[in-house]
Amino acid sequence: MHEGHEQMFRRRFFVSTLLSIPVLLYSEMLQEWLGFSVPTFPGSEWINPIFAVIVFAYGGIPFLQMAVPELKDRAPGMMTLISMAISVAFIYSLASVVFPTQSAFFWELVTLIDIMLLGHWIEMRSVRRASSAVDELAKLMPDTAERLTDDGETEEVPVSELSEGDLVLVRPGASVPADGVVEEGDSDVNESMITGESKPVSKDPGDEVIGGTINGDGSLRVRVGATGEETTLAGIMRLVEEAQQSKSKTQVLADRAAGWLFYVALGAAVVTAIAWTVAVSFDATVIERVVTVLVIACPHALGLAIPLVVAINTSLAARNGMLVRDRIAMEDARKLDAIIFDKTGTLTEGEHGVVDMATVDGVDKDDALALAAAVESDSEHMIARAIREAADERDLSAPDASGFEAIKGRGVRANIDGSEVYVGGPNLLSQLDSEIPNHLQHFADKAGQNAQTVVYLVRDGELIAAFAMADVIREESFRVVDALHDLGIEVAMLTGDSQDVANAVADELGIDTVFAEVLPEDKDEKVQELQDQGKLVGMVGDGVNDAPALTRADVGIAIGSGTDVAVQSADVILVQNNPMDVVRLVKLSKASYRKMQENIVWAAGYNIFAIPLAAGVLAPIGILLSPAVGALLMSLSTVIVAINAQLLRRVDLSIPELPSGTPATEAQPVD
Repeated sequence: MHEGHEQMFRRRFFVSTLLSIPVLLYSEMLQEWLGFSVPTFPGSEWINPIFAVIVFAYGGIPFLQMAVPELKDRAPGMMTLISMAISVAFIYSLASVVFPTQSAFFWELVTLIDIMLLGHWIEMRSVRRASSAVDELAKLMPDTAERLTDDGETEEVPVSELSEGDLVLVRPGASVPADGVVEEGDSDVNESMITGESKPVSKDPGDEVIGGTINGDGSLRVRVGATGEETTLAGIMRLVEEAQQSKSKTQVLADRAAGWLFYVALGAAVVTAIAWTVAVSFDATVIERVVTVLVIACPHALGLAIPLVVAINTSLAARNGMLVRDRIAMEDARKLDAIIFDKTGTLTEGEHGVVDMATVDGVDKDDALALAAAVESDSEHMIARAIREAADERDLSAPDASGFEAIKGRGVRANIDGSEVYVGGPNLLSQLDSEIPNHLQHFADKAGQNAQTVVYLVRDGELIAAFAMADVIREESFRVVDALHDLGIEVAMLTGDSQDVANAVADELGIDTVFAEVLPEDKDEKVQELQDQGKLVGMVGDGVNDAPALTRADVGIAIGSGTDVAVQSADVILVQNNPMDVVRLVKLSKASYRKMQENIVWAAGYNIFAIPLAAGVLAPIGILLSPAVGALLMSLSTVIVAINAQLLRRVDLSIPELPSGTPATEAQPVD
């Protein structure tokens, strides 16, 4: 809808502006002001009325059409005010052709329509509504499934034909076609797009699986338990739709000002008509005064006051890694009382890393890490990647390994410099019957209390090192929490992880409120819970499970590297995947709203000043605002509003250095 409106306003603006050129050239008032003349010819006196009628019919009619709903709702706004001004100018100007008066408003009429078309084109171009979130969710489900027949063969069928009780084969790397229970096989399933849990979940016979999740290296046979509208994914899709529909309609500040101005203009016109009729009796002068009041009431500057700020705001945000999809949400960001962050992939990296290590006496930590990296050199497991990355960060050179072997459910082994070296978890130690030295046991117990996974390094049957693994907290997360606290905003964390994991992260970051072990539908409820406390809530997330919460929040903020559905459900997208941009968002929202208020004052101030003069308040002392001078003031207010909007480009979006963090990157200005 908005894209169609944008193209409509754009097309009508260019055509109307082109058609306005003859009207401006043949305007006697403009010729007198600018000191130029144009050739006249028989019938040239009809150029202004003919082209003005065409501009009104082509460029002005849309405003009249959009004013109808405002009038039906008895809530006059910008469209009503614009329609009133252009209609009065149009009718009066046509009447002046038949009944000659002191002046007509042809050039004012066409320039008014042109400026309003420009303002609404800019506005529509700046507004990018959240769309296709449900379609992105649906894409997670595969189109077909491999159903097992009674004779043990497989047949490929559309997912829509699956029924409860069917047995399906889920091959390695394939998507689970429906909710169900594992009957045979074991594998690790990536459920991060549904649960937000970064670590693949081990699935054995009897375990439940969710449709849309991704199977790992093993093969599974799954008994279908729910299909279609009964699946977990379908439930999330319904939540997204409901949350989208629950958003209240918010009027734009400029439209409210236009509504007030509409009543002011009507009141002033009535008072003008009565006062001048009493003073000089009813004649053409009275009509001209009333028309002047109503035309001057039209908000040239007010029509551009907000769209110009929005356009610069959107551009400035994009230059600093923020894509604004919803203008109202951007404005609301300045008032946020609380911001909820999803943990996995937002406050944390979403990938496991080595956070601590311990070794037995006589073994250097770097040597132990290099040895573990060598053993894990041929493995693609997430823990193997974390160990190799930790070794790379320390610029360690791993020795050559041979005879690599994966021990399912326990770990890996390899031969290094004549020694048999293993890396694995507690199950590996049980298989090797290795004893854990006291200080390594103490290290493992402490890691467990912090909800960290421990893997061990065994060489020739002797346990020589232990590594604590955890989802690594982003370096920026410490700074974003401190910066938001400085802005007086409460910080909450939402996660599907255990309470121990959540508390460990929250304690380290200094987070105010923690919601742990939260199911997808509960994430939506937690946002509502804070809103019920009277708080304006922002939500920052990156997963499918965050989509309902992102949409329910007053301001939904998606990490750009997250899933498509999270991006589609959000009001603002952090393209650079940097949570510090949340702070920049709040600062930009405050600065933009301040500019909007200033522009409203400048734009409406013109009307407040000009309407009484047009009405003739100072006529007794010889001061009477003519239509020409009114048009000049109108143009001046438009220029002031445009210049003031440009000053938004100077806003400082850099984040000051905080004690708990590192220096901020510099914010980027608009080109």
